[in-house]
Amino acid sequence: MMPARLVPDLRRVHGKIRESNLIITTSVDHAPKRRPTAVPPPPSDKAPRRTKLAKENNISATTESEIREAFQLFSTPDNTIPSSSLRRALTALGVPLTSGTELRELLDTVDPGSSGSIKYEHFVAVAALKLQNRSEEDISGEVEAAFRLFVNGDRGGAEEKITLGTLRRVAKELKMDGEVSEGMLKDMILEANGGEGVGAGVGKGDFEGVMRRAGVFR
Repeated sequence: MMPARLVPDLRRVHGKIRESNLIITTSVDHAPKRRPTAVPPPPSDKAPRRTKLAKENNISATTESEIREAFQLFSTPDNTIPSSSLRRALTALGVPLTSGTELRELLDTVDPGSSGSIKYEHFVAVAALKLQNRSEEDISGEVEAAFRLFVNGDRGGAEEKITLGTLRRVAKELKMDGEVSEGMLKDMILEANGGEGVGAGVGKGDFEGVMRRAGVFR
């Protein structure tokens, strides 16, 4: 069984790459359709719409949702987070601070009056900047970590793949096995591997390619 501490991370990964159509979604309407070649799917009419704040910070609705989740882990009833929680909130988002100097610089930005609290819109601004400034090495590490959240629960093989069994297991762990059909899971694999067949699975290269085409990593 997957360690309990990984379940929130797995949910975050699922939200983060939802638009890739590889992973399980919470709506049947978001299931990918089978195509003969690996062509990025057209935008869904029901795709989340970007807020004004997301547009101002040049982030997708999915990314803002991630940021909001990290913010809410530490938020108070007045919809702020303590300034002392900034480091932990950014770490929860997957973009930890690199030094005490960076922390002080960001605090000067998000809490210039030293009030001890950070408003949501200020947190979004710095979180978006951190996400956009990731290096290619950082992105490769995130792809690897995301891929591992899927395949680490499977038995090892010569070449690790996300298989139909993998998606069944993940759906069960996320308590979503009653929301997605076997056919939907098969279509997700075919969408990701360009129609090579359900048995071919999805390798890390295909996994990364789908995420990049979906705009998760640029």
